[in-house]
Amino acid sequence: MKRRIEVKYLTRVEGEGALTLETQGGEVTNARLEIFEPPRFFEALLVGRDYRQAPDITSRICGICPVAYQITASQAMEHALGLSVAPEIQLLKRLVYCGEWIESHILHIFLLHLPDFLGLDDSLQLAKKNPQAVQTALNIKKLGNELVTLVGGREIHPINLRVGGFYQAPSCQALRALLPRFQQALQDLRGLLPLLAGLDFPTFTQDYLFVALRPTEGYPLEQGRVVTSTGLDLGKEDYETRFQETQVPGSNALHSHLEGEPYLVGPMARFALNFDRLTPACQQIARDLGLGPGPERNPFKSILVRAVESYYALEEAARLIEAYQPPNLSPLEASPQAGTGFGLTEAPRGMLYHRYTLDPAGAILQAKIVPPTSQNLPRIEADLKAFAQPRLDLDDQQLTWMLEQAIRNYDPCISCATHFLKLRRL
Repeated sequence: MKRRIEVKYLTRVEGEGALTLETQGGEVTNARLEIFEPPRFFEALLVGRDYRQAPDITSRICGICPVAYQITASQAMEHALGLSVAPEIQLLKRLVYCGEWIESHILHIFLLHLPDFLGLDDSLQLAKKNPQAVQTALNIKKLGNELVTLVGGREIHPINLRVGGFYQAPSCQALRALLPRFQQALQDLRGLLPLLAGLDFPTFTQDYLFVALRPTEGYPLEQGRVVTSTGLDLGKEDYETRFQETQVPGSNALHSHLEGEPYLVGPMARFALNFDRLTPACQQIARDLGLGPGPERNPFKSILVRAVESYYALEEAARLIEAYQPPNLSPLEASPQAGTGFGLTEAPRGMLYHRYTLDPAGAILQAKIVPPTSQNLPRIEADLKAFAQPRLDLDDQQLTWMLEQAIRNYDPCISCATHFLKLRRL
């Protein structure tokens, strides 16, 4: 007996793609994510461009996480040119990154993923069933967007970030005017946690190889070394000595492996490898949600981990705003030179890697970008195969629903990965 399940267009993810699930004789033989969104060739578009253009060009890869691309590209160029960014500039980068985490995580939790756990088709049905929760979540998301606008100059594809820092610094008055709203958002998010804690999660765990950044101090956002659950510890210059990308049939996205093994990046990996870096309030919230201090290995509970990270981003943004003093934005002197620079940050969906090679005039000779979803794709396919196997007694409609929900655990950004999703059954 052969079965084939198809989801031609997966909903509530960023981008376009499909999943094919095939079984034979009661065994899952294949779970393949077919990413058919056309590739946009950003790495090729960067070749020949001045190094200063990289942050603005790469931000167009994604409207959900443009700050991640801008900061990672800037970091790589600063590394190539030997620029040392002042601590106060680094903190301002961290602040705008907090805004992106807030708006991205809250969007995913309450509008894209939560309806699955409540048996609802979409966020519109959720808004009818629980309008107060949706409105509260939207208010928190709006605050994240406003923070990105204030620091980044624009809500989508910000225009204030550049290699070496920022064009303008927000005023103390403008930032501190947001503080009461951050305090309210922290209370509001706490009020939403019982809704998440009461969710019914499918029984499913995997033995993940977690990969995330770990900075010298604090929870990872805009910098850090690559660490893994197997004890690996790498600088950004050594990323490609252990991680490899390969092309696979039926996909416009590359697949990434760590020395041949699939691995997981994103909230669950950060949480597993950096729980001790969370604030006491976040650690307590995690425990209240049934998480930590050890790794969480049920991907369906990633919605809870994102809630913890959302609270952390709100806390961290408030802390940075309280301590903020406008930095000196005098342009860093950088003479164009030949060289290679590397950047690594933690986008909302996981670790993001950039590498650029420059010619003596500062023009880009080569660019390499490895987004989080490309890194997670092999792991997602392995998880789908393992998740489906004990559930093959379900009819096609039930199994399709559960597999679509499972895919949303990873908040895949197909456009970033270039690209993703259908579900077929044989």
